[in-house]
Amino acid sequence: MAELVDDFIKMIPAQLVSYSKKDQFERASLSVSNNIAEGFDRGTTKEMIHFPYIARGSASETCSMALFFQKRPYLNPYKSQIQAIETLARSCSKQLRAWAGHLQKTDHQGAKYQ
Repeated sequence: MAELVDDFIKMIPAQLVSYSKKDQFERASLSVSNNIAEGFDRGTTKEMIHFPYIARGSASETCSMALFFQKRPYLNPYKSQIQAIETLARSCSKQLRAWAGHLQKTDHQGAKYQ
């Protein structure tokens, strides 16, 4: 997803979207995979479960930004790219919810205990 956001940010002319909005969009999308990675490196299952929920929040933030951009008439030429990002963000959120739910049911104790 971060790659799609990066491609989108690079294709739109600088004057159409403020730096702060583009930066927020990029940071939210990157935060999804970064939080998943951080969760894997945590020592306990409880910590590992916590980070997919944080990543899910970042996916929701990415979706929110995509919805904002979709409503901007001056970004109509980029609507298909924005919609692809929104769809992927929603999918990531659902998958992260399912994964966290699965982790909550497991008896895996985390890397710290292996």
